Amino acid sequence: MDFGQLDEALRASVADFNLDNEERFELREIGARLDAERIRYLRNRAFEMARELVLANGADTLDVLRWLEQVVKTLDLSTATAVAATTAFFTPGESCLRKLRELCRSSRRSIDVCVFTIADDRLSGELVAAHGRGVHVRIISDNDKRFDEGSDIARLASDGIEVRLDDAPSHMHHKFAMFDGEQLANGSFNWTRSASSSNQENLIVSRDAYLLRCFGMQFEQLWERFPALS
Repeated sequence: MDFGQLDEALRASVADFNLDNEERFELREIGARLDAERIRYLRNRAFEMARELVLANGADTLDVLRWLEQVVKTLDLSTATAVAATTAFFTPGESCLRKLRELCRSSRRSIDVCVFTIADDRLSGELVAAHGRGVHVRIISDNDKRFDEGSDIARLASDGIEVRLDDAPSHMHHKFAMFDGEQLANGSFNWTRSASSSNQENLIVSRDAYLLRCFGMQFEQLWERFPALS
């Protein structure tokens, strides 16, 4: 959602200087999907609108303050909801697999994967499908694991997905991925069939903006550091 749409959402709610239940729910839902920058923008715009209404339009100060208080409280609640929107999944079983497939399928702009090994063709297929519908997919993996039996790294690269591999004797042992820059999946779960069928693994999925920034910076550092798969 761009800044113009955020403005429209606020202006619609100020028409009668009151947030009804539907408007509260809509604003809370919007806020839960936004990063910290956009939440800050919405809050600042609400104060700017309140100032304009009182100084330029002569609106009743108490009515404007009441509307402003409702907006700020709703945004604060949506921020708390967004931070708390963290879920955990465990194996053996297919809960981690199902969640990762869901995240791949719902992505519209970007998928950044930084995983030690990718050998489950069910997940590789989701990445190829996302790439095919125009999602920008990038993969970082371990150079040694590309030679494992069942590794899908070569297939992913041959399908046109950008792949970079570490070039060090030590391992690139991360297991995280980011979807549209809005959701982070991180944990012990490797993208292999045995991780679902046999191993004791975990996967945490979060919308926490701080974590997304931290992992996003780590991904970009590794992306610049490691060579592309030739």
